[in-house]
Amino acid sequence: MIKELIVVEGKNDAHAVRLALGEVDIIWTEGYGLTKKKLEYIAEMANRQGVIVFTDPDTVGEQIRNRIRAQVPQAKHVYLTRKAATKQGDIGVENASVHEICVAFAHIQQEQETLVEKFTIEDLLTVGLMGTIRASEYRLALGSKLGIGDTNAKQFLHRLNRFGISRELFFQAVEEVKHGERS
Repeated sequence: MIKELIVVEGKNDAHAVRLALGEVDIIWTEGYGLTKKKLEYIAEMANRQGVIVFTDPDTVGEQIRNRIRAQVPQAKHVYLTRKAATKQGDIGVENASVHEICVAFAHIQQEQETLVEKFTIEDLLTVGLMGTIRASEYRLALGSKLGIGDTNAKQFLHRLNRFGISRELFFQAVEEVKHGERS
């Protein structure tokens, strides 16, 4: 069972997460209306029990995540792909299936205190994650497998390094995705 406080954007997101994970501790930011008081509460809870940020895979979700990251650098992160969170053109955690939410929470990411660049643009080029016709599709599958979300090449590289993904895990996941063994 997850002991950390889970931060989502809205009440419907909280409902979807509870359907998938059971009775977990959740707070919602009410979208981008994240108040200073609520941000201070999240920081306090990070020290008490830990925090997991689980926002929508869109621009506003990333902005909320960044605001929390700035105040609570020890927060953990969980990502959904846009595909998993989209229903009838609407993107949000509340649209994801129970299965997709459980898969996302199987890949909780913790940012590294010291950013050590393990990966470079050349690594992404070498394995076809940029500069190829299928690079976007390939990043989507690999981002899902590694639990770092659906991003462009620059953000993908940044997340690989920010979350301390090992080269061994990365290249193992690359091989699995190449052979169709998607998570």
